[in-house]
Amino acid sequence: MSSENLPAIGDRSFEVLKQTNQHGAEFWSARDLQSLLGYSQWRRFEGAIQKAITSCKQSENEPEHHFASAGKMIAVGKGGQREVPDFQLSRFACYLIAQNGDARKPEIALAQKYFAIQTRRQELSDQQAADLERLELRKQASEEFKMLSGAARQAGVQSQHFGIFHDAGYKGLYGGLGSEAIRKRKRISREDNLMDRMDATELAANQFRMTQTREKLARDGIRGEQRAIQTHNDVGKEVRAAIQRIGGTLPENVPPAEHIKQVEQRVQSTPTKLVLDDSDSRGLSQVPSESRKEDGPEVA
Repeated sequence: MSSENLPAIGDRSFEVLKQTNQHGAEFWSARDLQSLLGYSQWRRFEGAIQKAITSCKQSENEPEHHFASAGKMIAVGKGGQREVPDFQLSRFACYLIAQNGDARKPEIALAQKYFAIQTRRQELSDQQAADLERLELRKQASEEFKMLSGAARQAGVQSQHFGIFHDAGYKGLYGGLGSEAIRKRKRISREDNLMDRMDATELAANQFRMTQTREKLARDGIRGEQRAIQTHNDVGKEVRAAIQRIGGTLPENVPPAEHIKQVEQRVQSTPTKLVLDDSDSRGLSQVPSESRKEDGPEVA
């Protein structure tokens, strides 16, 4: 596995946190994974673990082979230590936790993409892989839109002017075209959400625009409706300029993609299978699960 796209905090990455138990099997401490996946509170992360255990059962794998209850000693005041609950997790368990984590967290979103698309061996056609990537990007863009709206509110944008604020970002990125002009140019119905008709590349550009605007509003302490609107427009222009510099297709020239609902229906009608490596199927005990399907568990 390449480490280039792994979730990381500082010099800590998923693979760096790997340990080996007495059976020679690799495992990860849930307490270590917690901060890597963006959780500050153990109880919330434990909720994701419990959901992952349920998913493990539903995929006809034995949770005991992948989630082992354990204790972990942590430092407390004056050089003392105390034991806290922990889990030893197999690689498959880490995958399931990422799939059941809070997708609003950038760390979880990155981990989901790492496990579900880039590094797990799945029986996917090129079309299925492209569909999954677009669905994931669309989900992330939707969450980013909500977070950007919250940041705009904090900066002083009134609710009735959210349309103007978001249109400013489009105008910056699309060479002066607002949402209605984009619809007209691409012949997209007013009933369709623009992002539902964007391909993966266009979605990624818009997600980057929203992410960078949200961070700039917070980082620069921008206050005032007009300043916030102008900031969104400026960031859109910067993203457009970057696309131009690298010779990419400008977003207004990208043809509309098929509706995201059609993609979702196609994925749901063609369930994919996760094929576990031999070491993954054995989990923490290095004993293969007798209940595992011969061709691997299905992933919904």
